[in-house]
Amino acid sequence: MASVGNEVQNQIYEGMFSQEQKRLPVSFEDWEKAANNLLAKHSFDYVAGGAGSEETVHNNRDAFKRWQIVPRMLNDVGSRDLRVHLLGHTFPHPFMLAPIGLQSIIHPDGEVAVAKAAAKMGVPMIVSTVSSKPMEEISAAADGSPKWYQLYWNEDPEITASFLKRAERAGYTAIVITLDAPVTPWKERDLTNSYLPFMLGEGIGNYLTDPVFCKKLGCDPESDMKTTIDYWGQIFGNPKVTWDNLSFIREHTNLPILLKGILHPNDAKLALEYGVDGIIVSNHGGRQVDGSVAALDALPEIVAAVQNKVPILMDSGIRRGADVLKALALGATSVLIGRPYIYGLAVAGEEGVEQVLRQLAADIDLTLALCGKNSLSSIDRSLLRRK
Repeated sequence: MASVGNEVQNQIYEGMFSQEQKRLPVSFEDWEKAANNLLAKHSFDYVAGGAGSEETVHNNRDAFKRWQIVPRMLNDVGSRDLRVHLLGHTFPHPFMLAPIGLQSIIHPDGEVAVAKAAAKMGVPMIVSTVSSKPMEEISAAADGSPKWYQLYWNEDPEITASFLKRAERAGYTAIVITLDAPVTPWKERDLTNSYLPFMLGEGIGNYLTDPVFCKKLGCDPESDMKTTIDYWGQIFGNPKVTWDNLSFIREHTNLPILLKGILHPNDAKLALEYGVDGIIVSNHGGRQVDGSVAALDALPEIVAAVQNKVPILMDSGIRRGADVLKALALGATSVLIGRPYIYGLAVAGEEGVEQVLRQLAADIDLTLALCGKNSLSSIDRSLLRRK
């Protein structure tokens, strides 16, 4: 993939000679605008919105603007290496797909379309607990491509244990535990629209197919959706979990465990004490706490606290190739993207997701070369200057 940037650019420029070639957006802003034009208002707002005044959403973007790249000249950049090594695997690009649930409100094919697109690019997909489709169906669509499973803790530990075992059997290679969503946040857009898709039975594909959940429900879940949704509401989420509960996860899976939502260096140190295998620095894309620290601003302190003992990933606010390189220069091993690929899904389904991923890979490749670097392993803090 050393010339992915040139390949993607050439494909786009060839469109100038064809009146029939389908032209999809290129910039993040145009993907977002196109998705907004296609989706129902409540669906778009559910994806685009953040907590409260959405200050954190803006903080995430502002943080990237505070760092400037300082390119170096006259280095051999004829061939570029975008590979990253993570938890014993090698991936072709330094980005993964963040776990986003309820994708059926964006496109009828939802996570299945995303899994197929990610597989074509070799990009790992992190599948959400609240996916529209069962984890097994999504795994099959990924066709052997790498994938991780994201866990939201349930009040019922037996259901949580069942999900972990199902993920392992279905071929997922790591467990990502989201920590920053113990309760539903105050999201003004959703409240204004009076829209919570779970109440319509969206995002519970894993529950409808879980033997433990169905047994405890006591009826065919799809024959009485009101009862099913009410029961789901009783057991979903668990605000009482603490660090000591991580041992429960270890008891029920042999897979590596990563904690997502770490923003404080002391929490990163605790994660090490409790033996986790990786940390994801994230504020959930600004969706949980209004006025939170930007994830990129939190990253350097967490890198210092961890001291290379486990890999550190980062999400929240990634939009372009330069953003990815800034995060890597500040110590991230890889990054997660969220809204960009969801907007691609909204605009053109599987093809839209694939195009977003190709464009991001191309942007990273070309920006890396223009920085005077030929591999991601050569990037460090010296690439950046604080504005």
